[in-house]
Amino acid sequence: MKQVICMKWGQLYGAEYVNRLYAMVRQNLTGDLRFVCLTDDSSGIRSEVECHDCPTIDLPEPQRRLGWRKLTLYRGSEHLFGLDGDWLYLDLDVVVSGGLDPFFEFQPEKTFVVMQNWTQPGKGIGNTSVYRFRVGADAYLFDNLIENQTRILTEFRNSQTYISRSVKEITFWPDEWCVLFKTHCVPPWPFRFWKEPVLPPTARVVAFPGDPNPHDAVVGHWPVKKPYKKLYKQIRPARWIQQIWDRAERGEAS
Repeated sequence: MKQVICMKWGQLYGAEYVNRLYAMVRQNLTGDLRFVCLTDDSSGIRSEVECHDCPTIDLPEPQRRLGWRKLTLYRGSEHLFGLDGDWLYLDLDVVVSGGLDPFFEFQPEKTFVVMQNWTQPGKGIGNTSVYRFRVGADAYLFDNLIENQTRILTEFRNSQTYISRSVKEITFWPDEWCVLFKTHCVPPWPFRFWKEPVLPPTARVVAFPGDPNPHDAVVGHWPVKKPYKKLYKQIRPARWIQQIWDRAERGEAS
């Protein structure tokens, strides 16, 4: 049984993101699959997805609503609805573009394997859009955060830096498996004005931290808050995203 988990809270992503993620995962995995979503709103989520309440975390605002909430996954089975064993965690906004079986076969003895953070390559920091964890193996990460939250929230700008600097052992996926949309897919300036984003042929998962989200990238929209950033934050439509979504919904393997 291969086990995959995601989390959905707040209003940024609707049920369609969970449903698409399930479809992409199912089409890129062999064998039995258990797919779990921890969420504060399960309405509209397809029946194949096992839903549980999204755990809360005792941190101040706004951190309790940000990525720090994912630290609740490191707690023991008794705090996670009886879930146990190894799980592949995927952010809702990833696009699965290749086979996922190797993520379960790669160094199976490791309790924490994560994607390289390509905005800080070579710094030993993981991007927790894509990681495999063993329930309860690194519960100290959660406990330490709660007990020392003032110091930790001051010292670390985000949860993935805290995890990477505090976990007892960090292992990275092979570099070619996981890519960042903005780093690996979007052409450099000024070519991005007329060239469409490309999907690297070896990529298995494409992550979309920050903007644009996949629903923006697929139509060629890069949201900006400051008008002058429009000078370089430009993309053409990434039509392959829609093609991957459509194939998954039709039940066709990538």
